[in-house]
Amino acid sequence: MKESIRAIVVGAAGKMGSRIIHILRETPSIELGQAVERPDHPSLGMDIGEMIGLGRLGILLEGKMRKESGEVIINFSTPTASLECLEFAREHNLAIVIGTTGFNSGQLERVKELSKSVRCVLAPNMSVGMNVMFRTVQDMARVLGPEYDVEILEAHHRLKKDSPSGTAVKLGELIANALGRNLDQVGVYGRKGIIGERTREEIGMQVIRAGDIIGEHTVLFGGIGERLEITHRAHSRDNFARGAIKAALWVVNQPNGLYDMQDVLGLKK
Repeated sequence: MKESIRAIVVGAAGKMGSRIIHILRETPSIELGQAVERPDHPSLGMDIGEMIGLGRLGILLEGKMRKESGEVIINFSTPTASLECLEFAREHNLAIVIGTTGFNSGQLERVKELSKSVRCVLAPNMSVGMNVMFRTVQDMARVLGPEYDVEILEAHHRLKKDSPSGTAVKLGELIANALGRNLDQVGVYGRKGIIGERTREEIGMQVIRAGDIIGEHTVLFGGIGERLEITHRAHSRDNFARGAIKAALWVVNQPNGLYDMQDVLGLKK
């Protein structure tokens, strides 16, 4: 096992990338090896530490990855860029942590294929608390059963591009599987007009985009005479950054394959 590893942070000048670098500076056994942004980013060539309020680090923001810069890539960018990072990781035998959401089905299939020869953690939400919620809602769904209606509400900042969030979709998939359903068949995304009564099997998904909300997810199980709700609220992006770094430290010592945060945290049954 390596005593210390270096991380290549892709999307380093963004909201998540900058927080990851801040938390890297506080975490033993891992350090920043390279800070990467898209090739046309206006701040290329600047010291990343000065850009994000850490003072001079001597690490300049670059437009492409270098294989000698680290042992693991941490990437919160776009689906297209994430696939490029995965290809790079496979070519140069690096591990990778991907927190990107918004993949389409074809892109996800490509991730699965590439991960056969790459050590990869892919997770829509790397918060420890949210991953406990992932585990919990499955148990709740199994116990409550089909007599309880399921609704998922998620809220994020106004700049988020994908909807519903990857986390909300993951919650829906886990609950659907626990109930013996297929989310693609029973998911209902928003409601308007005279739509008739709610069906027994549908799983509703409602979305809010406003202000600077970092991330809130609520799962509601509604029965006759009672309802049960479980909510996760992210107060800062640091929770996701800490989870990503935990995943990076874990995945470098794993065999090739596709993992998620349930694997990292030992939550899988």
